[in-house]
Amino acid sequence: MKLLLSRKKNFDKNLKKLLTQRKNKIQSSSISVLKIINDVKKNGDKALKKYEKKFNKNKKIFLSTKDISRAISSLDKKVKNAIDLAYNRIYKFHKLQKFKDISYTDKFNNKLEYKYVPLSSAGVYVPGSKAAYPSSVLMNAVPALVAGVKRVVLVNPSFKGRPNPAVLYAARKCGIKEIYSIGGPSSIAALAYGTKKIKSVDKIVGPGNQYVAAAKKAVFGEVGIEGMTAGPSEVTIVCDDFSNPEWLASDLIGQAEHDELAQCILISKSKKMIDKVKLEVFKQLKDIPRMSIAKKSLIKYGILIHVTSNQKIVEVINKIAPEHLELNIRDFKNFIPKIRNSGSICLGKYAVMAMTDYNVGSNHVLPTNGTAKYSSGISVNEFYKRISYINLSKKGIESLGPSVITLANYEGLAGHALSVKKRIRRK
Repeated sequence: MKLLLSRKKNFDKNLKKLLTQRKNKIQSSSISVLKIINDVKKNGDKALKKYEKKFNKNKKIFLSTKDISRAISSLDKKVKNAIDLAYNRIYKFHKLQKFKDISYTDKFNNKLEYKYVPLSSAGVYVPGSKAAYPSSVLMNAVPALVAGVKRVVLVNPSFKGRPNPAVLYAARKCGIKEIYSIGGPSSIAALAYGTKKIKSVDKIVGPGNQYVAAAKKAVFGEVGIEGMTAGPSEVTIVCDDFSNPEWLASDLIGQAEHDELAQCILISKSKKMIDKVKLEVFKQLKDIPRMSIAKKSLIKYGILIHVTSNQKIVEVINKIAPEHLELNIRDFKNFIPKIRNSGSICLGKYAVMAMTDYNVGSNHVLPTNGTAKYSSGISVNEFYKRISYINLSKKGIESLGPSVITLANYEGLAGHALSVKKRIRRK
């Protein structure tokens, strides 16, 4: 893991360089992605089957109700109970996010309304070729369910050549009836453009690898996507001399095991703590099944940052704009008002990112790759359109119209001015 010292003159330059290298790697996949998208757009289901067979060794992409029920019947009851608990907590928290319509009548009896209208359809992408993520089904589908989206479609690549029973159970829990065993850029293309067997959707949400993220960007405009990049995962952890190095190491590994492009960053004013965590990380690595993935992530993109002041910690965090931030420090309350850029923030030693991935209730689909500077994670708001309704009275247009005519003429839009002028009563 690379060590950066904030007291060095080239610190900011080196940090930017490391962050940019990863960003460029994630974005470099767009050319090959476009070829796949165009193939699916042209050849539909035939292309889907070809890519599933090639990348996932999957021959069956259209699942029947019997296929789904058979898979779910094999699921351990403890896993079902865990999914049920997570569903209930996520639903409860996201239900609080529902918006109220706005209605306002002014002194001229003009009525203005602002209404939240759910999308007609949404496609949920859930990764699955390397691991199973029923939690991602819940995080994407529950907000859509709360918003009132009528048609939710799930695409999920097969896990070891078979549909994953936990993913299917979570989907059934959310009332999803359309489930396709497909993944990668080809599945994004199918959701965006449709095929003979898959009807297109209005919006696509859900996390994925760099190829999925690139595909979603490529189809944006044909369909909506989240206002963020939900790509390979990230965590930034701030620690002090009172932190537990074993806990910190496990937190870093927990994020690194997601993807070779995952990024784990540790920040501290204590060089001793940084050294302890570094040793502990590689001691614990050998105990996890996905050691190879985590190790590559930590060596290639992991960063250890030694800083000399709290002010520099805040500055670095806001520059990184991490997906997940853990403030594993005693005085975390002093940092909260100053941190502007992060997808989610875990406060204190017990608030670990891994908990937020499952059943705390907050959403784990969050902005990555620096997009937390201007965007937020998945919420109920993601599945609404906002529509304005305007009802002007006769008195209203006569009172406000002259001012509009003045501005329209100033902007050189005589047609605008005339359309208002014709509605104003002449005395």
